[in-house]
Amino acid sequence: MGCEPGAVHRRAWVLLAVLAALWGASYMFIKIALDDLSPVALVFGRTALGALVLAPVAIARGALAPARRHLGTLAFVAAVQIAGPFLLIAAGETKISSSLAGILVASAPIWTSLLAVAFVPSERLHGVGLAGIAVGIVGVVLLFGLDLEGGDALLGGAMILLAALGYAIGALVAKRRLADVPPVGLVASIMGLSAVMVLPFAAFHTPAGGVGLDTAAAMLALGAGGTGIAFLIFYILNAELGPSRASIVAYIAPGFSVAYGVVLLDEGFTAATAGGLALILLGSYLAATGRVPRRLSRSGPSRSTEPVPARVP
Repeated sequence: MGCEPGAVHRRAWVLLAVLAALWGASYMFIKIALDDLSPVALVFGRTALGALVLAPVAIARGALAPARRHLGTLAFVAAVQIAGPFLLIAAGETKISSSLAGILVASAPIWTSLLAVAFVPSERLHGVGLAGIAVGIVGVVLLFGLDLEGGDALLGGAMILLAALGYAIGALVAKRRLADVPPVGLVASIMGLSAVMVLPFAAFHTPAGGVGLDTAAAMLALGAGGTGIAFLIFYILNAELGPSRASIVAYIAPGFSVAYGVVLLDEGFTAATAGGLALILLGSYLAATGRVPRRLSRSGPSRSTEPVPARVP
């Protein structure tokens, strides 16, 4: 049953919390799995597991038939929004902490707003939206200037930012050219296509000595949970709450990624990390909505300023 206009029911809040916890944990699971797997092998396993979880649901709902009419666009989205960013994030996490990766990925709405300014004249930003981009950029500069010390760390941070750009490009293309594909069919298709794209490279990156139980568990959680189940939860919320409210998960998940990294992986948390997190999340929100934060029980943003739905890390 959907929510009444202007309300967010308790069940929806529970699902939002579960989704944020799953997506926020993805960076931690990536860090654990990288102990035994290369970034390429990790991405293949993750996308293949995600496709296995989503495909039966898509088939049962007849959601793959509409997807077949857009194979070229789906392949493009799979490359720039899934395979490419997943590889960049995994490679980036070999050089920086999982918590910093989670924070930097939260810049995706800023990229989306910048791309909209350049390519969607009707959605050009003014006032608060432009200020949000400036605030978010200050947050990124703060992290790069104080938390990412050394060439390797800077390279890792740049990889994560490039992944966030890929998320933004894919989201805009999907929103405008794949609107007639049911969400579960769209996601199952791009996960499967991504796995196929990465497979030829993964064949040369199999672990020589096998993988430990911690890596196997991390991959199962990352692929089935953080990639497959999480997407299903997101699109349930998307249907019940609408995209503007469902997308607030993008502003909750980074907090989970920081908490997991600091508490479970003993990663550092500095004043610069806290400041960068706050500025990037605030800037992303302002850029995506074009308004200052207010209670969710009030009216949502206009259609032209609704945030693009959040994307899995």
